[in-house]
Amino acid sequence: MELEVFKYRRDLKRTIEAIKREKLTIGFIGGSITDSRGRNRWPEPVTAWFVDKFPNVKIIIENAAIGGTGSELGVFRVKRDIIERNCDLIFVEFAVNDNDLPKEKTMRTREGLLRKLLASGKSDLVLTYTFCMEMYEEMINSKVPSTINEFEILANHYDISSVWMGLYALDEVMRGLIRMEEWVPDGLHPDLRGSYSYGQSIIKFLEKKLVTKAKISMSNLEYIIPRSYNENNWEKSYLLPLSKVKLKGPWTIRRCTTIQWMDQILDTSVSGAELSFLFNGRGLVLGFDFGKKSADFEYLLDDGEWVKIRWDCPDWCGNYGWYRVLYIGDDFDNIEHKFELKVINSSRGTNFRLAMIGVVL
Repeated sequence: MELEVFKYRRDLKRTIEAIKREKLTIGFIGGSITDSRGRNRWPEPVTAWFVDKFPNVKIIIENAAIGGTGSELGVFRVKRDIIERNCDLIFVEFAVNDNDLPKEKTMRTREGLLRKLLASGKSDLVLTYTFCMEMYEEMINSKVPSTINEFEILANHYDISSVWMGLYALDEVMRGLIRMEEWVPDGLHPDLRGSYSYGQSIIKFLEKKLVTKAKISMSNLEYIIPRSYNENNWEKSYLLPLSKVKLKGPWTIRRCTTIQWMDQILDTSVSGAELSFLFNGRGLVLGFDFGKKSADFEYLLDDGEWVKIRWDCPDWCGNYGWYRVLYIGDDFDNIEHKFELKVINSSRGTNFRLAMIGVVL
């Protein structure tokens, strides 16, 4: 089977309209491969191309990518970080960070994310697939890694174009145009040359869809969202305000200063501090400002048993600043539940910072 870099599906009508209005807002959501903080990832050459190609258009960039996060977190923050920014064109990159996770779970989280984006009715979507070394053997043997194949199932169902950036770069490697260590020195994160290659694949896609494409009809921008592929997707997910949490012990609710994507955190440094809350739904996900100094904890859901969470801590992790997610589950009865949590002793540290309570209906 011959693998394809470009899958051209729907036209980028909203993007074309925005360019005509001379104001274009471009959104990016994904993991560290797309993260803008170093100004050295693939969104940079793509942005430069837009600025150069359309000099009379005001280009606004909303890069909401966060390293070490996947669609499980993205589905909860996409409203605040992307949809409410009124993006005309959105690139979604979660194939790598969702890799090795259970298929049923990621099909639910990804579809929920895409349905939220499509429901806004404001944007063109493009799915982008990057690379990690676990994909190498399959790709050189002309096989599609499962994480990408699963995204393509949704892309076909919702008629969303996609660009396999990782395949584009691997082809350059196989042709001797770039060395592997120039592309992904650590097997995952592209260097400047690798990011440029990823960006070039997007630019070639855009050249065809925006510049060289024959005139298209702009008479109907309405898009009717198809029926769900997976009825258990996370489209109906919401954030429970931290103000709804009952606290026992020395806690503060404070503005988060370590991660820009967090507004507030529930903060304590005392072992034995407790919190509890009620929620209506069938699933629960918690988000933390995590680091090497973070405390462990235990939790209780309804009348179940206490579950201890003793975090692993990779060498690359700092003392804080990783937006880390804990999946509690999403197959509960869709009724009111009670969640309780206690901070416990940890040889690593005492900081406990809860930033997100995500509920799935």
